[in-house]
Amino acid sequence: MTRRLFLLLPVALLLSLAAWAHAYHASIMELRYNPQKLQVEVALKLFSDDFEKALSVGQSSAISLDKSPKAQVNTLVLQLLRRSVQVGTKPGEALPITLMGIQHEHDSHWVYFTVKLARPVQSLSLTHKLFLDVFPDQMNIVNLEANGQKQSLLFRDGQEQQQLKW
Repeated sequence: MTRRLFLLLPVALLLSLAAWAHAYHASIMELRYNPQKLQVEVALKLFSDDFEKALSVGQSSAISLDKSPKAQVNTLVLQLLRRSVQVGTKPGEALPITLMGIQHEHDSHWVYFTVKLARPVQSLSLTHKLFLDVFPDQMNIVNLEANGQKQSLLFRDGQEQQQLKW
């Protein structure tokens, strides 16, 4: 009996560590201003389980990023982005988002998209409320690179809209 308990203890410890490892909800957005192409290029890293949960809201069955039809996933991802992330040249503006692709990486997914601009800019308005309706403790970290400058911002409940300047 003691031997069995001794063998089960490491398994229980590993399971509790796995549950603890994802005790927070966060995303990381790498946003790059490309003045030559007049666009904003975005790479967004999301925990896969959070991503699937958010995509599944309002659906008749759970969405799996790896098993659901790719066309369905792409449509749902684009809808999620359009209602949660707005990039504009002024507050309240939401320029069109073009989904470039989704890439699986371990326990996360990268979502790549672009936003076309009409002219060169020195600032952008960003609304980033991704997953806040699903996870109230969600933190969305944004790393901006523009004109050789880098800055980081934090978007969370009550701080969903910020001005990015360079």
